[in-house]
Amino acid sequence: MSDFQLNLKRLIERPERYFPRNEIVSRQDDGSLFRYTYREYCARVRRLASALGRLGLKHGERVATLSWNTHQHLELYFAVPCSGRVLHTANLRLSDEHLAYSMNHVEDVAVFFSPDLLGQLETIAPLLKHVRAYVMLADQVPTDSTLSPLYAYEDLIAGGDPGFEYPEIDENAPASICFTSATTGNPKGVAYTHRGLYLHSQVICNVDTMAVSEKDTLLPIAPMFHVNSWGVPFAGVWMGSKFVFPGQRPHAADLLQLVQDERVTFTFGAVTVGIDLMTLLTTQPYDISSLRALMLGGSATPPAVMKFFQEQHHVPIFTAWGSTECAPIATAVCIKRDQTDLDLDGEIAIRARQGIPVPGVDLCVLDDEGRQIPWDDRAIGEVRVRGPWIATTYIDEPRSRESFIEGWWCSGDIASVNEDGVMKLVDRAKDLIKSGGEWISSVDLENTLIAHPAVREAMVVGRPHVKWIERPIAFLVGDPSVPRPSAAALGAHLSENGIAKWWLPDEFIFLDALPKTGVGKFDKKLMREKMDEYLAKAC
Repeated sequence: MSDFQLNLKRLIERPERYFPRNEIVSRQDDGSLFRYTYREYCARVRRLASALGRLGLKHGERVATLSWNTHQHLELYFAVPCSGRVLHTANLRLSDEHLAYSMNHVEDVAVFFSPDLLGQLETIAPLLKHVRAYVMLADQVPTDSTLSPLYAYEDLIAGGDPGFEYPEIDENAPASICFTSATTGNPKGVAYTHRGLYLHSQVICNVDTMAVSEKDTLLPIAPMFHVNSWGVPFAGVWMGSKFVFPGQRPHAADLLQLVQDERVTFTFGAVTVGIDLMTLLTTQPYDISSLRALMLGGSATPPAVMKFFQEQHHVPIFTAWGSTECAPIATAVCIKRDQTDLDLDGEIAIRARQGIPVPGVDLCVLDDEGRQIPWDDRAIGEVRVRGPWIATTYIDEPRSRESFIEGWWCSGDIASVNEDGVMKLVDRAKDLIKSGGEWISSVDLENTLIAHPAVREAMVVGRPHVKWIERPIAFLVGDPSVPRPSAAALGAHLSENGIAKWWLPDEFIFLDALPKTGVGKFDKKLMREKMDEYLAKAC
């Protein structure tokens, strides 16, 4: 039997050998663009991998990154795990308490960070119990920093060995770690093995998933500190794709400018980002004709958003389903051969769902009695998945017992399944609204509200009710260019689009902005906790 190990070394050696002239582009803090080739990138990764030993970092030790989507972060994506250490892409949008917790929990011994995050790191450094080295992603470091020892990233690169040979690492060894966003309690850590990331990367390159290829120009909008930017950095490097990194705190205008100027073919990010791009495109012209697709995730994509991009710009929206526990892709939507002649509405009706399991993943949807629900698109149950890159436990976490059962991850997402086995996300179990003993889907209400021309964003949550247990309340951000509709008009819009009368929200509240999590999802937990405060902000 072959002893060929499925490790990340195999991924980075491929473009070094076969696509050395392909380009990597990174937006700098001043808006300029840094460019270099895979030949230069791979040499820097080898230098960095060799330099980690000079910092005294041992094999198997955890190395944190606190960084944006940049070329330096991509270098760390491979230098750390390919040298035998474990990469922890720390979520810089966690609270200081949760960020320090996550870094202590996995015993990070070094931190590589973007210069603009120096103040944040200096604040939490006294809380960090195991860190022995700090590295700023810059060519020099301030002399008055409280961090010690503090190194300049470019000095490490310059002193490294461009001919460094990557060790042969066991495919079952951990390669990277990500933490959940901590909707309740402390964030939970998930470790991904070399083998898991290798296989997940293969699936991302499948035509029926993301179809990442050498011909692509990829713009990762999803943060590299959140579920490895959906795994695309690993897959794109393997294929030798051109990368365009948006850098520090990009706005919608920055992203659309990069799509236009660099002729980006595929980009991906949170649904809220897609809504921001759509809003800007309605008022300012950008040429996004190079895009073969835009993938949106983090929550169900409203059909109205899909229709805008496909009708106005001929850009289909790809959808999938997954999580930190799934690395993150577990299902994806594909248009089957007998569906290729559908009109736009028919195609969007399929893409608005969450798809079928990608190759390698098993999925079941179980009712409260633990039985598989019928594929009639009416029955609902909890989604559970298992597979070679799906987590089977959290890192040193007693909550693992309630989340993993006999090798299956219990997602807490509620879905129905149609006769073709295609899943439709109904809601998170905790976000379903129970009114009078029946369930109301906040997702269906939100998607229908966003289809109204006066509504830019929508969040529906349940408010306690003496008689009905809960009743839905809709919080909305309006389009300033469109007159604000009355509650009666919004109720009529919902009814005209198939929403049952008893589902209609009791109130429609317009706000200047809706609360969002650090990764761009609507923060319903915060809305429920501080609903009275948000009601007071009604505009």
